[in-house]
Amino acid sequence: MKIKITRELLLPVLQATNNVVERRQTLPILSNLLFQVEGSRIRVTATDMEVELVHEIENPGNSDGALALPARKLLDICRALPADAELTIEGSGSKAKIASGRSRFSLASMKADDFPSIGSFDVQVEFTLPAETLTDLVESTHFAMAHQDVRYYLNGMLLEMDNNRLRAVATDGHRLALTDKTIELELDQIRQHIIPRKGVLEIARLLNGAGEEVKVSIGENHLRVAGAHQSLTTKLVDGRFPDYERVIPRESSNTVLADREILRAGLSRASILSNEKFRGIRLILKKGLLTAVAHNPEQEEAEEEIEVEYEGEAMEVGFNVSYLLDVLGVMRTDQVRIELVDANSSCLMRAPDDASSRYVVMPMRL
Repeated sequence: MKIKITRELLLPVLQATNNVVERRQTLPILSNLLFQVEGSRIRVTATDMEVELVHEIENPGNSDGALALPARKLLDICRALPADAELTIEGSGSKAKIASGRSRFSLASMKADDFPSIGSFDVQVEFTLPAETLTDLVESTHFAMAHQDVRYYLNGMLLEMDNNRLRAVATDGHRLALTDKTIELELDQIRQHIIPRKGVLEIARLLNGAGEEVKVSIGENHLRVAGAHQSLTTKLVDGRFPDYERVIPRESSNTVLADREILRAGLSRASILSNEKFRGIRLILKKGLLTAVAHNPEQEEAEEEIEVEYEGEAMEVGFNVSYLLDVLGVMRTDQVRIELVDANSSCLMRAPDDASSRYVVMPMRL
């Protein structure tokens, strides 16, 4: 195997594939990237047995072959070279040589046949959609996923499909994010699949350079997202997602309408003096006014008054300010609508005239 390639072309691929490679591996082969060369096409694969990322590079002047090379060391070498550098990678058996200008490197390599692969799977549902649509779906919900929760099915994102509707739902038990997208899809029943956390984060990265459209293929235990020159395959979580519909609050007459950016800035300032561990903040609502108050164990206090449209009853409710800021950060509308039933109930946040994205945040006792 022999590859002649520019640093500019190789470095982004190494950076993307190294995200999949785990630092601590039980199998030495998993700390490697698989290079497969066929004519002008170079195929680079990374896997941790749960997620598999494949990048294809069109680059003439290669010699066919396949070899597994150390992922982290190859990335570090490529990063350290000058921006306009050209690399020659040549190897077979247990050694690979890398040359660039006056630099020479000899790396330990492994046989391509030893490299594990998720491989093909029986596709049950397949559809194509704009990459931008899937990007919006993922980015507007994935922040609410749990992290290392014992309820393993929360450590991921639910992808729910119905006729002409694709829905993403994420929750960590304290907040919930839900987004709907309309796509051309014909199904005889509702399908639900849980994508693991790492798979969701890698899909979000892949979509940045996926091109105009992506193809989504789903089997019983796997999901694949494929763009023009890259594809990601992830195992699905074997579990049942909770009934999220019942935690979405009913509509309430206690409705706050606020400028999203002004509210976000005000809460950010108040959060500076909130408890660093619990991040609690009190929202005091009166006609036309929202007051955000934060305290911390050092007896320090912050208070922000924000003009809002509010005609409901006066109330005081506590929230984790980080959860509110996360929602305001992913929303793209100029205004935000916040619906509150009472001081002990969750709040519902969404755009004023669009319910395709909805966010639920549970209250805190302060």
